[in-house]
Amino acid sequence: MLVSVKEMLYKAREGKYAVGQFNINNLEWTKAVLLTAQENNSPVILGVSEGAAKYMTGYKTIVAMVNGMMESLNITVPVSLHLDHGSYEGAKEAMAAGFPSIMFDGSHYAIAENIEKTTEMVKLTAAKGVSLEAEVGSIGGEEDGVVGAGEIADPKECKSIADLGVTILAAGIGNIHGQYPANWAGLSMDALAEINKLCGDMPLVLHGGTGIPDAMIKEAISLGVSKINVNTECQLTFAAATRKYIESGKDLQGKGFDPRKLLGPGFEAIKATVKEKMDLFGSTNQA
Repeated sequence: MLVSVKEMLYKAREGKYAVGQFNINNLEWTKAVLLTAQENNSPVILGVSEGAAKYMTGYKTIVAMVNGMMESLNITVPVSLHLDHGSYEGAKEAMAAGFPSIMFDGSHYAIAENIEKTTEMVKLTAAKGVSLEAEVGSIGGEEDGVVGAGEIADPKECKSIADLGVTILAAGIGNIHGQYPANWAGLSMDALAEINKLCGDMPLVLHGGTGIPDAMIKEAISLGVSKINVNTECQLTFAAATRKYIESGKDLQGKGFDPRKLLGPGFEAIKATVKEKMDLFGSTNQA
């Protein structure tokens, strides 16, 4: 049974570890993440962008696939299905389809409009018992068509959003989507510490988890980060393993590739990536 992120993330904050959100794009990715979570006895969050939802034919299809897969694989660890960087309309559609957790990303609005729209979303999610992630300060880079210039969030604005009654808060602290450039300045731990101080015990979210040094990840967790999003690293490892298998020509027998064999190496690569991140985030054996 799918659950909201609220209980698992407040437990993570108290236990000084973070739960990984791993974005899914197809059946193989979903199966790999679920099996690894079960093997690691780790809670897990399956992230779905609006673009990925469209590719997988819609939110209802995704909910049915995940629920069916959890039953068939006998998944007993806590699992949440979370809309990532949702628009106002996208968030409502995901909730209607059965998503137990959504993100409404109002960071591209001026703070007054972000507060106004997030307030409306707090009421909608509360009525359905759905957990809500909000964002202040855009995350740099591009992910699935969502572009952010990257900025350090104002801690006071973060408190204004947190006080509305959201479940968790994502704040820009120098993190970006995609691969980090060589001249990246790193995360602003001073800003994170101030946001953590002003927002009380609210779990904080770190987007752009790919490529951040391990020591920086651990410091962020010590400052209230309880959810870390990983997408790019899974994309890269999946693509590299699939490309290597194709180039090997192992399955060429005059009839083309067996798609199950073709996607097998990528499936194993994602499992390895997810396990590595769960161990780093400290969520292993926390279910």
